[in-house]
Order: sequence, then C-alpha cells, then structure tokens
Amino acid sequence: MKYIISTLGCKVNQYETQAMEGFLTERGFERAAPGEIADAVIVNTCAVTAESGRKSRQLIRRLRDENPGAVLAVCGCYSQIEPDAVQEIGADVIFGAADRKKLVDAVAAACKEGEKRREIDEPFKRRELERLPAGAVDHRTRAMLKIQDGCVNFCSYCIIPYTRGRLRSLPPEEAAAEAARLDAEGYREIVLTGIEVASYGVDLPGKPGLADVIEAVAAASPHMRIRLGSLEPTVITEDFCRRLAATGKLCRHFHLSLQSGCDRTLKAMNRKYDTAAFFEKTELLRKHFPGCALTGDLIEGFPGETEEDFNATCAFLWKCRFAAMHVFPYSRRPGTPADSMPDQCPKRVKEERAHEAQRLCDSMHRDYLRGCVGQTLPVLFESEEDGFCTGHSDTYMPVKIRGTALRGQLRDVLVDRVEGGTLCGSIAE
Repeated sequence: MKYIISTLGCKVNQYETQAMEGFLTERGFERAAPGEIADAVIVNTCAVTAESGRKSRQLIRRLRDENPGAVLAVCGCYSQIEPDAVQEIGADVIFGAADRKKLVDAVAAACKEGEKRREIDEPFKRRELERLPAGAVDHRTRAMLKIQDGCVNFCSYCIIPYTRGRLRSLPPEEAAAEAARLDAEGYREIVLTGIEVASYGVDLPGKPGLADVIEAVAAASPHMRIRLGSLEPTVITEDFCRRLAATGKLCRHFHLSLQSGCDRTLKAMNRKYDTAAFFEKTELLRKHFPGCALTGDLIEGFPGETEEDFNATCAFLWKCRFAAMHVFPYSRRPGTPADSMPDQCPKRVKEERAHEAQRLCDSMHRDYLRGCVGQTLPVLFESEEDGFCTGHSDTYMPVKIRGTALRGQLRDVLVDRVEGGTLCGSIAE
C-alpha cells in the first residue's frame, strides 16, 4: 500500500507528520514515488489564519483529485474546528489535533475494509501529552522532539487554544531519555518544539520550567546541539539565559513571537508584554549569546492599526536589528475576538504594510549575513550536491562550502563571503 502525506503549518505539525509516517511504515505502507497514485492520502492541516484554512481546503481537494480512489484522511487544527467542511470535500477519515496513532489505524482499516471514520474530541478535556516518537524521517541529521502542546494565552487573533487545548508537557526525564536515544542513533542536533514552550512544565509535578528540561536534554545528549522552536519573550530572564548558556549546547538562534512593534497594537492583540519589555529580552539574549540571530513573526494590518502605529513598528524592528523576520498581512480568523473588532484594515493596506515591513526586514537580513563574513561558525552539514556541501550554522544561517562526505558532521567553517542568501567559506583549520 502506498501513501502520500502532506503538511501545512508549524514545526509541531511537521513533528506529528513524521511520527505518522513512522506508524504508516510499521503498518506496511510505503511512501508513493513522485507522480505515483497513492492508496492513502493524509493531509495534516493548519488553521492559524483564515488563509491557512483556505490553503488546507485547496490542498485536500488537489490531492483528492490527483489520487482517485484513495482513502482520504484529514487531521490537524483545521479539521478540529471545521470537520463538516472537511467532510463535504469528501474525506473518508477525519480526526482533529490529537490521536495520531489512532488516525493511522483508522486509515489502515479504511484501506482494508472501506470503513469511514470521524472522531473529533474536545480539546480542553485533553489532560496528557500525546506521546509520539521523536526523530526524523529518512534519518535526517536534525531531529525534532515535541516537549509541550496546548496554549492558554488567548491572543485576540489566534484560534489555536481552541484546537490544541490546555497546556500539556513531556516530563524532563522522558525528554532526556528520548534525547539520549537520538544521540545514540547519530543525530547531531535536536529541535525542542511545542505550541507554546515558554509555558513548559506548569502542568507537571513540581512545575519544572523550560530551562530545566533543556538542562536535562543537554546532559543526556553529549553529541547533539540543541535548537529551540518559537519562544514567547516572557520566558527570557537573566537566570534563564545564564542557565542555557552554561550548558554550552544551545544554538544561538532565537525565534521570538513579536507580532507588532507598537504598544497599542500589542495591547489589542492581548500579548503579554510591551515593546520596552521585549527589547530588554533581546538585550539579555545578546549579552549571554554574543552574535546570536534573533528572528521573529510580525502581523501587519491588525484591526485599528494606524499609519502612526505602523511607523512605530518599523522603527522598533530597526532598533531590535533582527536577523530575519516572517511578515504576514493580518488574516481574519472567524471565532477569534479580532475578527469582530472595528476598524478592520483594507486588504490593500494590509498587503502594502506587510510588503514594506518585509523590505525592511530583508535589509536587516542582508546586514546580518554581511556581518558573518570573517567569523568561524559551527555548521551541521545536511546535504551534498555537485561537489558542494550545505548545512546550517548554529545561528540557523544557510552555509555552503566546496567539499564532499560531510553530511551529518558538525564542523567549524570560516565564512569568507555571501552569495545570495547563503554564507560561503571553507573548513576552518
């Protein structure tokens, strides 16, 4: 039996997809080759914005049409909140944002017996973190480990608390055991991911924090470096930075959820900080991790945002000197408070502001890359093609050198130039 699995959205979705691929392999399924019609199609959806929902529907329809007769299964955040819409498209198996192993079992049953199934749970009744095997498909050099799920921040633009439910965390000893296994299997980088990792541990006995689980993972995996997924800035304190720096294992890349550089807009978004507090966090990170790359997310054209608010955001971006940014025009998400706010920005205004902000961020990105020239950076090599090896530095910048047989190795690279958006150099002697 051949399968196709396609994923939209965040790194948590990617993690859950690779776990499902492992379950499919255990069931005897094989991945369909490019262009090959599959017996089963699984779409892992996203619902963070209305645009994400539209893309999810579009992908489901396309894969359904390209694989006539295949069992069509849909899971993830979009199907969690819009199961009827998914069913109308023609899905045979419909799950939400939980029970990935049960989903694969349902797909196998549908392939064998034609049994359709729809199982949507109540997110806020989830009490335990779903245990999914960590790792990567096809033995990649970088592995992911989900240490947390759920969110209770209730930002005014976000539907995710209603799809992912309450906070649930993986105990530090279990995270350490998974990390030790991955280290023994030869992985050289582990990405600790979750829906809102800054709140890690509030549901566990003793309430261990994010720094505690990072220290446990670092101690258990001597050959791996540690990369963090997206961070809420509220978790960043002097003690947090000091403890993480002391591990000697943390990658100098921090992806911070900024969303706006205007205090008035941040308040309307129900974010838990202002620009002064956010900037203080960036200074702490730069103090303890010199040369670190700070990246982030930005929403432009939020309801009520004025031209003055937008200019304040651009000035704040420049002040923070981000290494890179993901900029999105605000997308209305039905079911969130922001969807019913007055003074919705016209589409043209949202797109123009997002485009202008992205140009500013692209300029900062080029500046950051130029600042890397002359530095020696630790690089994990991931691929080889035409006599060149490519990988990522600890700051998550793409690096390319002339060479062979380096895949899976961590090597120091002396950067001597920038080509396009890639750092180039040679192995440091």
